[in-house]
Amino acid sequence: MDRTLSFPGSQDPDDTNRPVVALRMNVLEHAGEIPVHQHRKGQLVLALHGAVTCQVEGAFWIVPPQCGVWIPGNMLHSNRATPNARLCYLFAEPGIVALPTHCCTLSISPMVREMILHLAGVSLDYEQGGHTDHLARVLLDELALMPVERLYLPTSEHPKIRQMADALHANPGDRSTISQWAKRLAMSDRSLSRLVLKETGLTFGRWRQQLHLLVAVRELAGGASVQRVSDDLGYESVTAFITMFKKALGHPPGRYFAALTRSQSESAQMSKAQSSA
Repeated sequence: MDRTLSFPGSQDPDDTNRPVVALRMNVLEHAGEIPVHQHRKGQLVLALHGAVTCQVEGAFWIVPPQCGVWIPGNMLHSNRATPNARLCYLFAEPGIVALPTHCCTLSISPMVREMILHLAGVSLDYEQGGHTDHLARVLLDELALMPVERLYLPTSEHPKIRQMADALHANPGDRSTISQWAKRLAMSDRSLSRLVLKETGLTFGRWRQQLHLLVAVRELAGGASVQRVSDDLGYESVTAFITMFKKALGHPPGRYFAALTRSQSESAQMSKAQSSA
């Protein structure tokens, strides 16, 4: 089965020998869910608006606005975007940028974002040695300096963990205790606790809280209210939900997304100033 993703109406990024290229996608005009596939090149999925969830073997990654998830070349993955998402895909030749050999979520600066958008607006076969070519190489240097965010959920292919993860993704507000999950999975409490820690590196409580964080970021970026997200995740109060969010990301939801919006606005103003200069 061919698991290489093709982009209708455009050249396949894997076919060009340029060091780095980019494409834009509006989810309203394309499918919001892309099944398991891979690319020869390393890929950065950048969320311009809304959010996208990327799944690779062993983990889920969330990409809120102004962040991107780095996926090394030839790694199988799938993407699911919120209905309001606008995305940008950047593809880099293997080994050309000093980023990890595993997936990671990067916080993207306005300058790097504008460089990526510039690349997305030109031909994939831009002139070698020209202005865009020079900018692309600077972009690769800057990309390696972007800070890593902790917006991922470790998972496992173990059937018991897979069953629990699938159930919680379908119903993240399920507040069943570890004992209740153990009964469903025909295990003892202690055995399930040990299995979760062994397979994910987190206790059950921390693992479920991380899942809640990813769901919250995705839904809030998609336009849901804090009250609705808090209710959907089964929190007893909005205050309890905000406390969890702030502890994990350093700011309550309003300030967290305001900072992302401010970064987007500054980036747009920078772009406007550059185009009018």
